[in-house]
Amino acid sequence: MALNPQYEEIGKGFVTQYYAMFDDPMQRPNLVNLYNAELSFMSFEGQQIQGAAKILEKLQSLTFQKINRALTAVDSQPMFDGGVLINVLGRLQCDDDPPHAYAQVFVLKPLGTSFFCAHDIFRLCIHNSA
Repeated sequence: MALNPQYEEIGKGFVTQYYAMFDDPMQRPNLVNLYNAELSFMSFEGQQIQGAAKILEKLQSLTFQKINRALTAVDSQPMFDGGVLINVLGRLQCDDDPPHAYAQVFVLKPLGTSFFCAHDIFRLCIHNSA
């Protein structure tokens, strides 16, 4: 496959769609449709999860209801298999918690005329400095 020339549009469009669903507790279960039943992986704060059903289980276990999010940067790169690598930097506030910086990485893999999220890594940027 060749490099996808629309990688930036695809990356920004995916991030917009993903966070619109994630940030609305009523829409969050629909995120399962962005992952593959067996081939998708998520690393959430160091916890490794595989498969759309297990990923949805993790996402539904999150108890916060209100999210304020500010995106700092969305960087995308084309991949040689036609996929798209996306790196997101931002600031996140859940319910009444203080805001925290976070980083999230997505790898989108082509599937017919669309994509699925093959890899999703999320980490709050909190440093243990004793």
